[in-house]
Amino acid sequence: MIKLRVETPLNPTEDPKKVELAIRNIFPTVNITIEGEGIRRRMVGLAEGVDALRELHRKLREQRILDTARSIFKRKAIENIIVFHINKQVAFMGKVNFCEPEENPPLGPITVEIVSDSAEKIAELIDWLAPPTRHGKPLFEREFHG
Repeated sequence: MIKLRVETPLNPTEDPKKVELAIRNIFPTVNITIEGEGIRRRMVGLAEGVDALRELHRKLREQRILDTARSIFKRKAIENIIVFHINKQVAFMGKVNFCEPEENPPLGPITVEIVSDSAEKIAELIDWLAPPTRHGKPLFEREFHG
């Protein structure tokens, strides 16, 4: 079973509806809550199952960033977990742009954590989300049932 957690700072200057939209543009099925108080507030989205990742799957192909995504996912996978970051402002525009927290995006990144039952399932998930390509075209497309 795949478990998805997304989290981002909810800055005092940000409209919570816009932050929620940024998350939902990439992960439309997550259950969103606001946690914390004051400057420590954050928006958290949780979901289970591969359906929570279908929009990310689609956007990676639409934007033609499979090679970049695969490289990041493989580099960030540890055992049965992948943790990566997406630029919140770009997500608000409906696009995926990977970033690093140390790059310090002005409003903070969206941190994405995907947990599976095993390292083998994570490898299968990476092949489903971002298969290897040749000349920008996927070498294969597999279903993932996680």
